[in-house]
Amino acid sequence: MRVHIGSDHAGFDLKNHLVQHLKSAGHDVVDHGPAGYDAADDYPPFCLRAAEAVAADESSLGIVVGGSGNGEQIAANKVKGVRAALAWSTETAELGRLHNNANVVSVGARMHSEQDATAFVETFLATEYSGEERHTRRIDMLSAYEETGELPPLPSSS
Repeated sequence: MRVHIGSDHAGFDLKNHLVQHLKSAGHDVVDHGPAGYDAADDYPPFCLRAAEAVAADESSLGIVVGGSGNGEQIAANKVKGVRAALAWSTETAELGRLHNNANVVSVGARMHSEQDATAFVETFLATEYSGEERHTRRIDMLSAYEETGELPPLPSSS
């Protein structure tokens, strides 16, 4: 599987570990940077590039890594067609794929051990979207909003 990855300085070491780990597992990994450690760098240039690459290649998945993963998730979600999930456990990584068809996972390098973060990423990459109608309906509502800016109708019981 092709996997796009980007980080900032706080996620730099974990990103590099994941690149090597995933390559050794047979994945085609595209590293969107940074190429070197810079304590003053910003996550948007790297995370937006990783997310854009995922949006352009629907058969790929993405990983964004930062200190907490919050900003990186927000950045990735600014890209049309990206659904980035913040993973803080293997269960949230799995549910991001199963229920939300997330195509990018965000991980906080300062929040988790390398071993745990690697497990989150492995779970995310190994999980397929469930395709359940209720989940697809919800994703379709978000995609329509992304396209048109029109809010979905409220349920009649509201």
